[in-house]
Amino acid sequence: MSQFIRYLGAMLLGLTLGLSVSLSGQENAKPILNQYDYPLLVDIMDTIETYYVNQISRDELIEGAIEGMFKKLDPYSGYLTHQDLINIRDANKGEYFGYGFEIASDNELIRIISPFEDSPAARAGILAGDQIIAVNKHQVAEMALNDVLAEIRYHSVHDLPLTLTLKHTDQQSYQVTLKPDTISVASVQGKWLEGDIAYIRLTSFQDSTYHELINQITQWQNPAKGLILDLRNNPGGLLDQAIRIADLFLAKGRIVSTSGRFFDANSDYFASPQTLMTNVPILVLINKGSASASEVLAAALQENGRALLIGETSFGKGTVQSLIPTIHMDSAIKLTIAHYNTPKGNNIHAKGIEPDIKIARKAAVKDVMDMSIINSEQAEQHNEDLPLASAIAWIEKQK
Repeated sequence: MSQFIRYLGAMLLGLTLGLSVSLSGQENAKPILNQYDYPLLVDIMDTIETYYVNQISRDELIEGAIEGMFKKLDPYSGYLTHQDLINIRDANKGEYFGYGFEIASDNELIRIISPFEDSPAARAGILAGDQIIAVNKHQVAEMALNDVLAEIRYHSVHDLPLTLTLKHTDQQSYQVTLKPDTISVASVQGKWLEGDIAYIRLTSFQDSTYHELINQITQWQNPAKGLILDLRNNPGGLLDQAIRIADLFLAKGRIVSTSGRFFDANSDYFASPQTLMTNVPILVLINKGSASASEVLAAALQENGRALLIGETSFGKGTVQSLIPTIHMDSAIKLTIAHYNTPKGNNIHAKGIEPDIKIARKAAVKDVMDMSIINSEQAEQHNEDLPLASAIAWIEKQK
């Protein structure tokens, strides 16, 4: 009997405690919900660290809190470790260790912006615009962009093979396994084509791209009858480099404007009078792999009437990111701080830039006046690079 009484007393005590906790929670719920501040965060971490069924460290909780904050932001913002910073600095110098492709979120899908030339990705047949279905057999539909990036980054840093399941546009899925490699990216590649046509390919915007471009142009002694600027599969890079290069070819006009919440994020960039290759016709090649800073350059030349654009609609990344050091100084936050608008005030984010001359791969290419530029037989003479062949033919018609 006494044992039964003790059991009943323990049960009543438990119910009383449960009720008091419940009532206390209801009484204090409203004030707490209005106080999402640092003490509340610390209190939650303390509670989890003390009472959670499995042991979890404070560092793990802080890491989870950081990840949770960035999930509230756009996919281009994130926390960068010391190694991430080193990788970015190496990439801006034209060399890094990895798989050789850039990705971004596009209408809730994760796509390849572009594979770098002669990289593991390019050698495996990955194309700009390919949709990523799975990473190491993890379905991408169930992952955020930052989670996909973290998976790729982990395998790259630890020199591990990466298995991707992808899908070309309107085609069946395919699978590739990539091994990381040291990738050297020459941001400026130039050559002199027949008919005195200058051709420059910009693969990315790195620390030295502006000066490399000037060096390339000054090497050519003869005056060019036309310039072809190839921005295909250029995922972007340093915005200031794209602005300075646009200024090289523009004598006046707005290059780009940026707008954000804090003062320094709001800027207007205008061309200076000094230019190169004045009065030389310029054609710019773009495709779905042309993104970010390359879109800034393409739009600046197009909307100021300095160049015609040939190819496909560009990717459509209209935001600006900045690297902001943390208090530890060996890490940083990559944060979207502004949107940018083209010279005419257009926001191309998630839309892309429409070319003046769209490429119809199985038909003759026509200019803005609906005049035929080139047919498929002419394209074969230029190794079937139809956009490049079209640009050459257009310049030759201007002579």
